[in-house]
Amino acid sequence: MGAAPVIAPSGFREYDLRWRFPEEIDLAGMAAVGRGLGTQLLRRGGDRRIVAGHDLRSYSPAVHAALVSGLAAAGCDVHDIGLAVTPMAYFARAHLGIGAVAMVTASHNPNGWTGVKAGFTAPFTHGPADIAELRDIVLGQAAVTAAGGRVTRCHGLREPFIDACAGGFRARRRLRVVCATGNGTAGLFAPLLLERLGAEVVPLHTEPDTRFPHYNPNPEALEMLQDMARAVRAAGADLALGFDGDGDRLGVVDDRGEALFADKLGVLLARGIARGRPGSLFLADVKSTGLFATDPVLAALGGRVEYVRVGHSHVKRLLAARGAAAAFEKSGHIYLAPPLGRGYDCALSAATLVLRMLDEAGDAPLSALAATLPGTFLSPTMCPHCPDGEKYAAADRIAARLQALFREGGTLGGRRILGVTETNGARVALEGGGWALVRASSNTPNLVVVCESPESRDHLAAIFADVDALIRCEPSVGAYDQGLEGPQTT
Repeated sequence: MGAAPVIAPSGFREYDLRWRFPEEIDLAGMAAVGRGLGTQLLRRGGDRRIVAGHDLRSYSPAVHAALVSGLAAAGCDVHDIGLAVTPMAYFARAHLGIGAVAMVTASHNPNGWTGVKAGFTAPFTHGPADIAELRDIVLGQAAVTAAGGRVTRCHGLREPFIDACAGGFRARRRLRVVCATGNGTAGLFAPLLLERLGAEVVPLHTEPDTRFPHYNPNPEALEMLQDMARAVRAAGADLALGFDGDGDRLGVVDDRGEALFADKLGVLLARGIARGRPGSLFLADVKSTGLFATDPVLAALGGRVEYVRVGHSHVKRLLAARGAAAAFEKSGHIYLAPPLGRGYDCALSAATLVLRMLDEAGDAPLSALAATLPGTFLSPTMCPHCPDGEKYAAADRIAARLQALFREGGTLGGRRILGVTETNGARVALEGGGWALVRASSNTPNLVVVCESPESRDHLAAIFADVDALIRCEPSVGAYDQGLEGPQTT
């Protein structure tokens, strides 16, 4: 009793909050974050109402209760939607006519992590300046206590949320779809949506289980993708759709059991959108395939593409500011602007768009659609460990080495460097269309490495080897996650 709350400053990240629980934040610390968030909302003036929800983790109800207590102590009118996927919390803002949201989730991070995704104006969430302001309020002990706070439980949102994700669509042909949720929160939503869309659902670890007994629900991770592939082959399914722990990221495996990562899937979806809306602008994060810029089909439809920095808060704002039709991140975040979506990342709405694309393709399987893409060899996202306190400086030094190599007329993978773009980390363009990216992760203690070659797997491996050699100049960088010591390709 009386001990100071535990709040590690490193948890205030670029576009959401993320801590190990309870080592880096405890319940008293989360209550302080709630009071700080409430103070920040009150400083904006006007509406004190805020939507609050939480994901499935065993400790999330307690973390959520602490956050809500802090919000109420600051004088906020909290509308508590309880257990939810993050897109349902975003949906609740519009459904209830409330601008602010605070969702307790660590997204795709493994058990042992917690966090908050917050925002005050729909459909946006806090960006770096908002997070910095919140950090200063909380760590500077500038949060206020105000009268008038209350908490109201809000029920009955799941059905209207699923209706909104379906958008009135029902497939003309009955697709057999493996629905994989890794025992996460999406298991309460995704199977119902797919049935609503007319699919025959083959469940794969859809029973909610706070232990995540099979693997962490992350549809970008090879472990989950390989399990989805096995299920597709065993069931003779048309595809598998995988959802992350809080339902805002989508992973796809085709009818042959081959993973189709979100960026290449995005090129296919962008083609379909551009057919109905020629000349549309699309956004892709800097980790994404170069096909967005070079695909001849998309170009013929007048599709325009802008590569942008990684991060859901940043992409949501750019989607609106640029008037783009959709945005895609390699991690599986897919953003659909009205009328296709509501301007935020939602794996369930993205799943609807995938089934709509297949329905419009007639009898063509997903593998046949994927085969129409120009061939490239693309690595998964590889994440060598690097401590939070060192990763940004390490990434800056690696970028400087890459810039120096470019100035010297150097190569990666035997191909001349054409340029190094530092929109978000360092993306190196190579002669012949290959590229490599190194950046610091915003949410976890690691760097992010992605490579692509239009030539061969051997060339991809050569690009990676040269990039990795530069990375290994940094003593703080450790092993790659998932046992990845080289670029297994998609």
